[in-house]
Amino acid sequence: MFYEVSKEDDYLFRGKRKRLVEQLLQKGITSKNVLAAIEKVPRHLFFDNTTARPALLDHAYSDKALPIGAGQTISHPYTVAFQTQMLEIVPGEKVLEIGTGCGYQTAVLVEVGAKVYSIERQKTLYDKTKLFLPYIGYTSPRLVYGDGYKGLPQYAPFDKIIVTAGAPYIPSDLLVQLKVGGVMLIPIGEGENQEMNWLKKTSDTQFDKKQLGNFKFVPLLQNKAQ
Repeated sequence: MFYEVSKEDDYLFRGKRKRLVEQLLQKGITSKNVLAAIEKVPRHLFFDNTTARPALLDHAYSDKALPIGAGQTISHPYTVAFQTQMLEIVPGEKVLEIGTGCGYQTAVLVEVGAKVYSIERQKTLYDKTKLFLPYIGYTSPRLVYGDGYKGLPQYAPFDKIIVTAGAPYIPSDLLVQLKVGGVMLIPIGEGENQEMNWLKKTSDTQFDKKQLGNFKFVPLLQNKAQ
C-alpha cells in the first residue's frame, strides 16, 4: 500500500534537497520561507511504492515532473516553489488547492503556514494521499474528494487559491470563493503548455490580472473520477 512506504530520510536525501534549493535560488526563487519548505519536505517519499519506485528515486530531487499514478504527475519543484512564492502566503491564511495529487504541493503549503483545503478528483489518488500525508506528519490539511471546478463553497471565502492543473478557463465558482483582496494562481490553456495567471480580487466583481509565463501541467478535468 502507498501509506506503507518507508519514512526513511537519510543524509543523502537531505543533501540532495540542499542542492535542489541552490538550483531554485539560481532560477529566481528568493522567498526564504518557500526555500525552507522545499528543503524540509521529503519529495522522495511522494512516489507510489511499486517496482518503478527505485528508479524514480534517482530523480526525486531533479527539477522534473514525475508520474504518481492515475495519469497524474508530481509537479516540477520549480513550479511548486514558484506558485507558492507568488501566493505570498501569510501564516494562518486559508488556501484552497485544486488538485491534491500525491500531496507534495499540499505539504509545501503547510510548511509555509497555510491552512490548506485541497480537492482531488481522482479517487485512487485521494484515497492514498489522505492516508499518506498524516503518515509522514501532515495532519492539518483538509482533503476532499470532489470536482475542482466547483471549489469548496462550504469553507469559503479563501485568502488564496492555487490550481495545479491546466484549465481551459477560470472557473466562475472559484472566483466567487476568493475573498476580496485574495490572490489566485491558475495555469490557463489547453495545449502542451499553459500561461500562468495571477489574479487579485479587488472587489466582488473586479480583478487585477497578470500573466507570469509558460508552464506545463496535466489538464484540469471536471467531475469526479474513480
